[in-house]
Amino acid sequence: MQPSASLLTCLLLIGLCALPVLGQQTAETDAPPEDLDAYVEQVRRHFEVPGIALAIVKDGEVVVAKGYGARDINKPSAIDARTLFAIASNTKAFTATALGMLVEEQKLEWDAPVIRYLPGFQLSDPYVTREITVRDLLVHRSGLGLGQGDLLIWPTSTYDRAEIVHRLRYLPLKTSFRSTYAYDNVLYLVAGQLIEAVSGQPWETFVMSRIFDTLGMNESTTWMADGLASENVAQPHAPVDGEVRRIETFLLQNAGPAGGIFASVHDMAKWLTVQLDSGRVAPGTRIISPSTTQELWAPVTPLPIGNPPPELAVLKPQFNGYALGFGVRDYRGHKVITHTGGLPGYVSQVMMIPALKLGVVVLTNQESGMAFMAITYHILDHYLGASDTDWLSVLKAYLERNQAQVTTAEQEIEANRDSTSGPSLPPSAYAGLYTDAWYGDITITEEHERLVMRFSHTPLLLGDMAHWQHDTFIVRWRDRTLRADAFVTFSLNPDGSIDQAKMQPVSPATDFSYDFQDLLLKPDRREK
Repeated sequence: MQPSASLLTCLLLIGLCALPVLGQQTAETDAPPEDLDAYVEQVRRHFEVPGIALAIVKDGEVVVAKGYGARDINKPSAIDARTLFAIASNTKAFTATALGMLVEEQKLEWDAPVIRYLPGFQLSDPYVTREITVRDLLVHRSGLGLGQGDLLIWPTSTYDRAEIVHRLRYLPLKTSFRSTYAYDNVLYLVAGQLIEAVSGQPWETFVMSRIFDTLGMNESTTWMADGLASENVAQPHAPVDGEVRRIETFLLQNAGPAGGIFASVHDMAKWLTVQLDSGRVAPGTRIISPSTTQELWAPVTPLPIGNPPPELAVLKPQFNGYALGFGVRDYRGHKVITHTGGLPGYVSQVMMIPALKLGVVVLTNQESGMAFMAITYHILDHYLGASDTDWLSVLKAYLERNQAQVTTAEQEIEANRDSTSGPSLPPSAYAGLYTDAWYGDITITEEHERLVMRFSHTPLLLGDMAHWQHDTFIVRWRDRTLRADAFVTFSLNPDGSIDQAKMQPVSPATDFSYDFQDLLLKPDRREK
């Protein structure tokens, strides 16, 4: 769930995070880098991030918890340690921890089938439905593809959580069960329903009452609307048409267990401290036991290890895997527990080195994965006694190269267009009601001599269609902050009627949660 040019690429790079430099000496200090404030400001200004909040915990103490910059680019509103940000997929660790608490209470078993607790749950393959376990919900190996089904929640949809979970049975699996890593969000919604089924409390209430209240995370909320309405909330920003500006984030309350928490670094420091102390909140008080921490941090699904560009060779891990709501890999010879998060206008990173009892969280209100990476690794290198990487310069160069690659790919798409070709049918023939088995209805209407597409359950997906080539059109969404225009290609029957339509994003920079490519639109004859 992360946009930006291309934030998906940035976060895939983050998937390389770690390294091969063994025998590294750690710095004998609990103090943060002396240049931290100046460095964060330099990063913030270079990557055009209006506001950043940062916390560092070390040996059970909060070393830093502070803000930099502005909550809103248009207003003089300073970020502080209590400013709320959407932490997006960093929410997943809270959902996994909640399940761990229920396992300790013997209300769940990690390796029991989901249907034991949710008898109505189904995926498209009966074998997978029967075999998928509670643990499987959290580790991205179900057979679903990258972000598959996210259009049920992204952008803001009218589906409630129960209906989304019901519709998962219509998603065709892309790979065999447990064979391939592919990041998903929708199965975390199933995890949220599971929490409610066995605890009697909705996911939102359980996390707030059992985790936030116990840890004293009094500023944070599982209710996105409350977070956005706070007087001290960082407003979302993103580059739109080459200029960073204030945008609206998606209100994804139906996706809460996958990415719905708003939190401050003041509160996140408490979360990191407890995680690094194996669930201990205070003497005699725990949210989870050390054995559950081991479960949460134990890699289950291997992640591929790629080769980063030479200047980022330090990020190539020796091992890389996804555990329960956390990624696990190594960096400079140390095991790292980490995750990132992204929603329109917000990206964040959590990183912990358990052996050093060190945790770092960076929250931002602009879609710059490069910014949080530069800050996080600058801090980690300080505590590891490493000074061989100028992260700001390295990541600036990487971003510029990535942006150039995106531009080249978009230019190639334009260059390969057959602009002289025309559609097979008159515009009115493409209009009608279409349906997809898992998403539902999409309408195409002819209005003022042009075609208009509407997703019935996603009000923001309203766009004007322009002919591209042959029987392919481009739908350009009227809300230009979506940055997710898509091709729509029609296939015809021998009699010239429309058989089906498929979609795919126009730009490789489009966030993967716009999973247009997973739709198969069939003309719906109900209206005739």
